[in-house]
Amino acid sequence: MTSLGAVFRPQLPPERLRDVVRLADEVGLEELWLWEDCFREGGISTAAAALAWSERVRVGVGLLPVPLRNVAITAMEAAALHRMFPGRAVLGVGHGVQDWMGQVGARAESPLTLLREHLDALRALLRGERLTVAGRYVRLDDVALDWPPAGPVPVFAGGEGPRTLRLTGEAADGTIMTAATSPDGVRRARRLIEEGRAAAGRDAGEPHQVVVYLLAATGPDAAARLRAELVAEGLESVPDLGVAGDADAVAKAVQRLAEAGADSVVLQPTADEPDPEGFVRFTAEEVRPLVP
Repeated sequence: MTSLGAVFRPQLPPERLRDVVRLADEVGLEELWLWEDCFREGGISTAAAALAWSERVRVGVGLLPVPLRNVAITAMEAAALHRMFPGRAVLGVGHGVQDWMGQVGARAESPLTLLREHLDALRALLRGERLTVAGRYVRLDDVALDWPPAGPVPVFAGGEGPRTLRLTGEAADGTIMTAATSPDGVRRARRLIEEGRAAAGRDAGEPHQVVVYLLAATGPDAAARLRAELVAEGLESVPDLGVAGDADAVAKAVQRLAEAGADSVVLQPTADEPDPEGFVRFTAEEVRPLVP
């Protein structure tokens, strides 16, 4: 069964989050995803608040830019969320937008090396291991968490390019893909992820969840809003991106991504979505019943 979620976009002010979270819990939304976009809202702070304001919805952060974060801090925060809200936090890490990383003086010469080192150390710390590491970017001296998660927790990583997608297969437990990913893009990504898993000797029976954002708009001006966003992102010429229309049209687009290899599809409203609460209700009550 394909999981279905929605994004609370950080173009909205943080004080709007409480109402969206409570509605998501009320209407049975499976997953609510948050972004740590510069220079809007922090991923961990908003995730902690969302988890505290809800009882059942899973809260994902896709993603935390690793150039901004010491891996020990990432591990401490992730472990705390998993212990306080078992089974409901989903955290992803990634390169971050390189221009933003440059703005804050955190741009890495080798983003791929940094992400690999961060993933390896983060997963080990969350397993309760004690680490001494002298990498190019990650350096730890006899570090272990006092309060590791009580059980195994998956660590996701964002990926777009071939080398990063192979890395997510090698070193992460799941992959997060942007709304610039078409069904054909998901198929290509799945192949690259499996290449990475094979190269690392990962167990073929071990699940690797693929999460894909789907830009979606509904309502009388849906097509115009969708096109405007694709144009703004320079994606108007890419086929099979986004969907505008009613629940049936959105559900069919979700299914195309699922058939291509997505395990979880997260509906991403346009930045100018006029009714974020209505979008969450639409996702849970109208689209979800139409998605196998």
